[in-house]
Amino acid sequence: MIYLQLFYEFFKTGLFAVGGGLATLPFLYNLSDKTGWFTYEQLADMVAISESTPGPIGVNMATYVGFETAGILGAVVATLGLIAPAIVIIVIVAGFLKKFQDNQYVQNVFYGLRPASVGLIAAAFVSVLTMSVIRVDLFRASGVWTDLFSIKAILLAAVVYVLTNKTKWHPAFFLLGSAIVGVIFKF
Repeated sequence: MIYLQLFYEFFKTGLFAVGGGLATLPFLYNLSDKTGWFTYEQLADMVAISESTPGPIGVNMATYVGFETAGILGAVVATLGLIAPAIVIIVIVAGFLKKFQDNQYVQNVFYGLRPASVGLIAAAFVSVLTMSVIRVDLFRASGVWTDLFSIKAILLAAVVYVLTNKTKWHPAFFLLGSAIVGVIFKF
């Protein structure tokens, strides 16, 4: 039964998360609340791992959740659930697009999907920012404004931002460096 539920939940995510891997984050928050398969803290770890491993972020996260929930078969089922809608839709759209590619309604539909993609990615950005930089729970406990923000995370983000704009270093260097800083300074 868990495999069917994994497939169904990730099929829905794959069907409606238009705009790439980070667009799946709002759906994963909902999935966490609904099923309890993982916590928000584990979701933050999933994002970090998914962004630093090869492959699409959404697929990596589906695989991670599936594995944590039901082992290797769960990982396969969740991943298939996530990519199945895209495969079906691409096959259907490819057949119709050739025939209707110059149709104004078809062009308007694709144009209308852009704001939805931007909205889902913006929601993912806010979620990641809230998990990594803003510490509402610590602020509520202490009432001190400086506890609201993780100064270490802000400084690391600023250093990485400046270095990426001033150097031509490979992105893997920044991932590795950030991971080392995170371990050393206990982020």
